[in-house]
Amino acid sequence: MKKFPRVEVGGISLPRIIIGTNWFLGYSHTSAAKSRFIREYQNRDRIADVLEVFLRYDIDAVMAPPSDLMTEAIEEAQQRTGKQIIAIYTPGPDSDGEKTGLTKGIEWSAEHGGTFCFPHQSFTDPRVDRRTHSIVDMEPWLKMIREHGMIPGLSTHMPETIVYADRCNLDVETYIQAYNALGFYCPVETDWIAHIIQQAKKPVMIIKPLAAGRLLPPTGLAFVWSTIREQDMVVIGTLTPYEAEEDIEISLALLEKRTAEVKLQSTRSKRSLYALNISR
Repeated sequence: MKKFPRVEVGGISLPRIIIGTNWFLGYSHTSAAKSRFIREYQNRDRIADVLEVFLRYDIDAVMAPPSDLMTEAIEEAQQRTGKQIIAIYTPGPDSDGEKTGLTKGIEWSAEHGGTFCFPHQSFTDPRVDRRTHSIVDMEPWLKMIREHGMIPGLSTHMPETIVYADRCNLDVETYIQAYNALGFYCPVETDWIAHIIQQAKKPVMIIKPLAAGRLLPPTGLAFVWSTIREQDMVVIGTLTPYEAEEDIEISLALLEKRTAEVKLQSTRSKRSLYALNISR
């Protein structure tokens, strides 16, 4: 089995694909009905089935908010495969109050084996001060993450966050940034975000590469893999093992500059193309 390329972040070896969890936990970014379907469909064993596919390629890092369901699924996948999964947690403020909530999230992440811990965008971006070119009151939280034995980073939707953090020498090892060909969840044009990523002092983890299902995998993945650096990573979530297999193969093919060995969709509207015997 071919192993997916890896990079080093904060002294830790990570695969260049990181397993996303929106399609496990019910964050569809489409509709309440779609999110409900995901939550009702997924369970520990189904999520572990998907994790197993990624682990076959040594894609062994998962990005998730604090979640008991994900903890159970990760443990199940580890037991099935004998492989360890690197947990990247993204705690944020909750109903207990902003500061209390993040404290609990950091503590939860450490207690559940987190290797990396990034304050979520909902905590980070409100602290981005465009007047002073700084991120206000972030250092104590990064220090807390270090004190709990985890590696800090920042999750953001604002490209300024990366620039300010770099210039202020914040104690972070990597960034999470939304980036895709549609500009979904991107506050400025994609060429600007691409430039910010290219100039970042630390590796960047790209989220929303398929714009939450709005882009076909060959289209969305071709865009991100061709415009990020060798030290950057792509976070991608899949609903089923079959989708995981396809996205991994498409990504490997793009990185290796070859045609992906995936089957094309079959629909009645393509019947005239089938007659030409050109489908895979």
